[in-house]
Amino acid sequence: MPYPLAFALTLLVELPLYTVALTALGRVPARLALAAGTAANCATHPLLWWFLNRFAAAAPAAYWTAFALAEAVVCLVEAVLVRALVGPTRLAPVPALTTALTANAASVLAGLLLTAR
Repeated sequence: MPYPLAFALTLLVELPLYTVALTALGRVPARLALAAGTAANCATHPLLWWFLNRFAAAAPAAYWTAFALAEAVVCLVEAVLVRALVGPTRLAPVPALTTALTANAASVLAGLLLTAR
């Protein structure tokens, strides 16, 4: 999948999830939730893509190990960024991490389903 399509798919899947979750869990205004989710994805997605491309020709075990570790780091970074952007008093660490995990799992699943042969 080309990068622009992958990034668009990520935003299409993750931004509604971030917006709904942050609005409900953190009492964050929808505009701020949307902006925080967008900023977090803009910060992490290009780096994730670059990193995983370094493993594109690797053995499947190496690629999937790198994939799992990279996604875990992305979830942690996005949780920290989103929490910082919406204000730590509005969003506790566990809901921030749960939201990032859910959003990223959904976009990974969407990507896998679209690229399954």
